[in-house]
Amino acid sequence: MRESEQPFFGRTEHLSRVERALADARRGVGGTLVIKGEAGIGKTTLLNRVLASAGDLLVLHAAGVEPEAELPFAGLHLLLRRVEARFDDLVGDRAATLRCALGLRGRADAADGHSVNLAVLALLTALAAERPVVVAVDDAHWLDRPSVDALLFAARRVEGLPLAVLFTVRDGYAPALPTPGLPELRVEGLADTDADALLTAQAPELTAHERRQVLVEARGNPLALLELRRPRSDRAALTTLDTGPPLEGTLLAAFARRVADLPPTTRTVVLIAAADGACGTGTVLAAADRLGAGLDDLAAAEDAGLLAFDDSCLRFGHPLVRAAAYRSASLPDRIAAHRALAAVLTSPDDADRRAWQLAAAATGPDEEVAAALEHSAEHARARGGYAAVAAAYERAAALSPGRCGRARRLSAAARAAADAGSPDRALALVREAEQFCTTTAGRVAAATIHAVLAQDQHRFDEAYEVLRDAALRVADDDPASASHLLFWAGHSAWFGGDAAKAEHAASTAERLGLASAPALRSLVRAASGSPVEAADALRALVDTAAHLFPACDDRPLRWRGRLAVATWRLLLHDHAAARDTALTVLRECRAEASDGVLAPALSVLARAEFALGEHRRARDAAEEGLRLADEAGQAGPASELSGVLALLAALRGDAEATAAHARRASLADASHAFALLDLGRGRHDAALHHLDAAPRGGVTGWLPTAAALAEATARTHNADTDPAARHRRWYRARDAVDAYAQATRHSGTDRTRAVTLRMRALLAECAPEGCADEPDALYARAVDLHRRDPHAAFDRARTELGYGEFLRRRRRTTEARAHLRTASTIFEKLGAQAWAERARTELRASGEQLRPHAAGSSELIARLTPQEQRVVGLAAHGLSNRAIGERLFLSPRTVGYHLYKAFPKLGIASRRELARLGLPG
Repeated sequence: MRESEQPFFGRTEHLSRVERALADARRGVGGTLVIKGEAGIGKTTLLNRVLASAGDLLVLHAAGVEPEAELPFAGLHLLLRRVEARFDDLVGDRAATLRCALGLRGRADAADGHSVNLAVLALLTALAAERPVVVAVDDAHWLDRPSVDALLFAARRVEGLPLAVLFTVRDGYAPALPTPGLPELRVEGLADTDADALLTAQAPELTAHERRQVLVEARGNPLALLELRRPRSDRAALTTLDTGPPLEGTLLAAFARRVADLPPTTRTVVLIAAADGACGTGTVLAAADRLGAGLDDLAAAEDAGLLAFDDSCLRFGHPLVRAAAYRSASLPDRIAAHRALAAVLTSPDDADRRAWQLAAAATGPDEEVAAALEHSAEHARARGGYAAVAAAYERAAALSPGRCGRARRLSAAARAAADAGSPDRALALVREAEQFCTTTAGRVAAATIHAVLAQDQHRFDEAYEVLRDAALRVADDDPASASHLLFWAGHSAWFGGDAAKAEHAASTAERLGLASAPALRSLVRAASGSPVEAADALRALVDTAAHLFPACDDRPLRWRGRLAVATWRLLLHDHAAARDTALTVLRECRAEASDGVLAPALSVLARAEFALGEHRRARDAAEEGLRLADEAGQAGPASELSGVLALLAALRGDAEATAAHARRASLADASHAFALLDLGRGRHDAALHHLDAAPRGGVTGWLPTAAALAEATARTHNADTDPAARHRRWYRARDAVDAYAQATRHSGTDRTRAVTLRMRALLAECAPEGCADEPDALYARAVDLHRRDPHAAFDRARTELGYGEFLRRRRRTTEARAHLRTASTIFEKLGAQAWAERARTELRASGEQLRPHAAGSSELIARLTPQEQRVVGLAAHGLSNRAIGERLFLSPRTVGYHLYKAFPKLGIASRRELARLGLPG
């Protein structure tokens, strides 16, 4: 009886849920499901049962295996090899990208990690255009990181495609596989009645006492029930292997006993297959031949249900069989198996696998094997796998005979782990490297990596101490490196707001006569000077950036230097330049799968887009960056990105989201966000209270909140009964406006000049006697400047609102209405509902009769699914179905289907009506 025809006890609901995912794919809906549970709980059986009935779908099926978890794109190779002929159907260079990543023929340059993700999605989309596709990955927790990234990228974008993506993931005692935002199906132990039914069907010969004992021991785990049903004599010798939870250890011991019962030569074949980890029958048999075993010895393993041969591939009956066969073997037998495999892996294409087999067979330091692993690491880097680079360098370090060679390779492993987004592992590696070698180069490399990791955690004091100490130690032998280290130390102090440490770094550089002394003195002025002095200091740093961050072979460090410059540009309100730099760094980081730099880069990008008024782009960048920062444990970027999301939520008037993000943001961002939230609701006293709590000083103090401070001060001026306090607040706000004007004078954008004029107009409305500025003229000039700038719509709307409020209070209601209508319309388009309502309130106060409030664009967009939002947004901007399909990897027919579903939700009947809705693209 085939597996699909056997009774399937206690899994009716689970089976229905997985079958529904395939049914959705057949209907063109698409979706992803992550099936989770402990070892032996039935995840693989559930997956195989569903796939057995998927004959009308194209099934791409693969299983992760532990030995290949460090080989970049090994999982994708298993999954996609049967459709390699279809690569050439892809447009552009995507076929070459895939072949490069999978180690097949094609171009020899490095694989772009992000391009690989896009190529995989394009391939799956093309395949799904012909017939529904199901991608099924068993034991996905053992997949290599680049394959996981590519598949998760696709899995989050299958909505609207005839495509289902299924993962099975083991709970506990296996590598974590974060799948945030993806639907999960948890498989628990069988209920008592189902467990008893399964055991009765499979082992009717058991007595009632034996059945009760097995049921108690198995705890509802189907595999445990099947293994523990064996005669007591077979189980008497079972001892749990020293790994995993008790039940998993029991299962491992049960499988180990079954392996031990095999003939010796069959055990050899099984051990070689376990040591190989791949499914190539030819490789396993060639290695077995060197140890006196062969094809005939497979029969006993197949008869015992431990190995299966299908599609030119050797597979284990269960992943625990492979683990049991390997762990229960003696050390000499394992070494012999690895050496035999290394001996037959002679093809250049197998160089990485051969290096790892030699490493597994090594019994002590071996420079030849360490060098082979180092070569494998660099090969992995070229294919876009920093996690694999870290693993290879770490193992190479362990096999290095010399202390300095070991330190160098440990530092390289730490750098790669940091760039792969594994800061805890990287920190452990770099601390180990610091113990092995005291050369100048070793100290510089270790200190740099250590400091980067500390700064990503916002541990600025630790970063400063590590860099300063290293600089002092190498100053005599390598003053150039000492200069560079000391500048980064001062930069960490400045970023952490510690002016005293920045001053100490500058004084030290001056005392030692280091080249970075002038730049460090600029950092001191940026940390402790007035806003104008700080801005001038940052501008001097920007002008000398090429000397501060010269070209170097350490690309991630070079990217971080460029991000530092982009951050200075942000503070100088040169937002467009900061955005361009961040986009370039992002593109290059993704090209090399340098995940550790992605979140910091996205933080700069999100803040630049926010300042430029591109709120949707800012939100997309911030949400992606926060997810990456959380996955990598980067508390610093997570705080920065949470700050941007808090500000965006405040503009939307979403108090709950503002509070949630503000809890993780800096005090400056949290105060600013709560102030904006209150200003949108007209609660100016509360806004001023939040602004009073914001940190002051330098360009990182009042400047970002100057506009909010000016508005809150102007609108609460008459409510303050204490004349002295009223004047103090007004002059404080005026000083902030003057500082903003001076600090941004070199940015020269219409936006910054218009914002300055709006702030001056607000304060002119309530100015003390002797201040001659006329609000009307200031507002009018500000509006004119805004109209010349197509960006920064939110700032324009605030200016139009302020001008309209001013004109209404002057009883110039006809003029006021024009500005208030413009403000209301812009706020609506941006989804800033509280601000839009504030503008409508002013319109009603001006005497305008408003129609009942119709849904704004943000409310309309909220009615659509995410995929419908993307399709409709592009269609609203004039793109054809074919052009939209090329952007979103959809067929023109699927694009048309989404528009057909979206139009009724938007209350329109044709494409022509989209333009009038003002939907974002």
